Amino acid sequence: MTEKQYGGATGRKASSILKSNQPNQDLALKKSPNELEILSENLTEEKIKNYKKAGEIAKQVKEYAKQIAKPKTPLLELAEKVEAKIHELGGVPAFPVNLSINEIAAHYTPSHDDKTLASGLLKIDLGVHVNGCIADTAISFDLEDSEENKKLINASEKALNIAIDHVKNSKENSKLNEIGSKIKIQIESLGFYPIINLSGHSLDDYQIHAGLTIPNCDNNNSQELKEGAFAIEPFATTGLGQVYEGKPSGIYNLQKFSNTRDTFTRKVIQFINENYKTLPFASRWLVKEFGSRALTSLALLKQQGLLHEYPQLVEKSHKKVSQAENSFIIYNGKVEVLT
Repeated sequence: MTEKQYGGATGRKASSILKSNQPNQDLALKKSPNELEILSENLTEEKIKNYKKAGEIAKQVKEYAKQIAKPKTPLLELAEKVEAKIHELGGVPAFPVNLSINEIAAHYTPSHDDKTLASGLLKIDLGVHVNGCIADTAISFDLEDSEENKKLINASEKALNIAIDHVKNSKENSKLNEIGSKIKIQIESLGFYPIINLSGHSLDDYQIHAGLTIPNCDNNNSQELKEGAFAIEPFATTGLGQVYEGKPSGIYNLQKFSNTRDTFTRKVIQFINENYKTLPFASRWLVKEFGSRALTSLALLKQQGLLHEYPQLVEKSHKKVSQAENSFIIYNGKVEVLT
């Protein structure tokens, strides 16, 4: 799941977006560099085991998605099958599967009554967690036999592979700006542009965006990747290389837990807190649990500032976007790709 950047850094608007927090409102909970260092020292054997299991499940689900992502498949059916497969294999969705078409770069997940059919250049962005340890991965599909789509998909995949190879083969710790530069140079060499205000990210317990941004261009940040879990996530486009916030996505995350006066809404927020913690969730998941009345409660909780709803992220010139993403962990001086 992706993270949005502004001015080379992640964050919220001055007043205050999802991949679990991100483009104008960020999915992730922010942490200071010192906190990040402390977290990286806590990559225990148990966590490594959980990250690896989440990665194995994510890889199998991605292969399953390749089998069922066909033109004119209802996105709702596709989402429910992908998320059901995650559960079947012993994981939990780390966020609602993103099924973004053409110029929508990220944060489209079907609503409970969605009638949209798969078409065009489809991105499937999925996450799996095992005891809060997350594997995040994405793949793009050409569903209209388009040469442009195929070239765009190749560009984001090549950029991903080159960036991860750079991390794996560096004699010293990789620097963030070096990774971003590799991605940008590769995508531009093929005649496209990277989305510069979307990025990869660090991962941590029940947090998809744990405070560290891995850019898709040289952002002049020479901070090094040290021990921990991370996702690299290039986007390629024929457009301007930036996204803006579009319509509400129906993807939320809990900003803070507080009881409300309405009895039914209190049940809804308690369910969210117990089942999703700080991770993103879909309105359709709540409708399945509580019925359509849950939508009213979500609106109320959002109004009260207890929930954040991520906007869809749309390429600024409405040109097509491809996406590729893999997660990896760095520990004991080695890099292991999870997905």
